[in-house]
Amino acid sequence: MGAAKDLVRLLILVEVVVAIAGPGAAALSMDYYAMSCPFAEYIVRNVVSEAVMGDPTLAAGLLRLHFHDCFVQGCDASVLLDSTAGNTAEKDAPANKSLRGFEVIDKIKQMLEAQCPGVVSCADVLAFAARDAVLFAGGPYYGVPTGRRDGSRSVFSDTFTALPAPFLNASGLISLFGTHGFNVQDMVALSGGHTLGVAHCAAFKTRLTTEAATLDSGLGSSLAATCKSGGDSATATFDRTSTAFDGVYFRELQQRRGLLSSDQTLFESPETKQLVNSFAMNPGYFFFAFQQGMLKMGQIDLKEGDHGEVRKSCRVVNSGRW
Repeated sequence: MGAAKDLVRLLILVEVVVAIAGPGAAALSMDYYAMSCPFAEYIVRNVVSEAVMGDPTLAAGLLRLHFHDCFVQGCDASVLLDSTAGNTAEKDAPANKSLRGFEVIDKIKQMLEAQCPGVVSCADVLAFAARDAVLFAGGPYYGVPTGRRDGSRSVFSDTFTALPAPFLNASGLISLFGTHGFNVQDMVALSGGHTLGVAHCAAFKTRLTTEAATLDSGLGSSLAATCKSGGDSATATFDRTSTAFDGVYFRELQQRRGLLSSDQTLFESPETKQLVNSFAMNPGYFFFAFQQGMLKMGQIDLKEGDHGEVRKSCRVVNSGRW
């Protein structure tokens, strides 16, 4: 009888822990592929390492793919699906036209399918690849829980309000990120992902003429020349070390050298300024907060069971139909 009571107490305790952790945490596991595809992470890491060594700018591309996937309908690899005759997919939306790294994901998936057919989801591949891209750019390593399923919906209009616009202020960013369960520290840390990569003139040209008070004059002149000669498709780096994952992004915000309005607002707003200063002073703190933010992001609106599948090709759903 005593043993039965102990079992009941244990079951209640498990339910409480699962409830606190949330449905995403309960659905994922750190050893999900331990038996079914034990070398999955090594395969991903080897391909990402080769890609980033060959082209260091791909680190930013792979990180951005994961972010743009999770913020639109959850982490379900919807950003990887190709458009069809009857549907324009997310990857062809204006905000996603500059996404890069699709060929790296394709190569990873092909190797996984050869090793473990139908086992590793494209959504998990994106999560692994983003983590490894950050690592090979000099950023922090963190464990990636797995078990995500791939979705079948990918519609370009879903991106319109789901992704942070380059002109959002701190309050708007806090609100948007808050809808996914992020706190202010998560938001600022994840914004620090802009320590990697570039943006197009179309995303920051308005800042050059309307935000002179918060834009370093030398940088403003340089960016204006870039956009004048190259047009909207010309690019500029987010910070001076755009292929290295470090704290330079936050130090440049302190110098009013933020590229996008949504970057510089983090320093100008009293809601977020102290976090910028803290991350600039202590990159280790930034790395820790970034790890926590990425773990949260990887659990947004997960697909489970019949609500998802494991695609054979990341570019098309298994049925070949929408």
